[in-house]
Amino acid sequence: MWVTADRESCISGGRCMAATSEVFDQDDEGLVVVLTPRPAPDQEERARKAAFLCPARAIQIDAGPPAG
Repeated sequence: MWVTADRESCISGGRCMAATSEVFDQDDEGLVVVLTPRPAPDQEERARKAAFLCPARAIQIDAGPPAG
């Protein structure tokens, strides 16, 4: 699993961080920061929940590494 976030889409809701602070944080402006792009197996379910809960849909979950 690979986790990425579109910081330009982020609206600083903080739900991602609340779902799994091991994978997500917020910077000084309140925008999402991905701490762990490849979550451990025991963190994957919470990372998926964070993506689901994001009101801006700024979090992407992919099977492989991001392109580019």
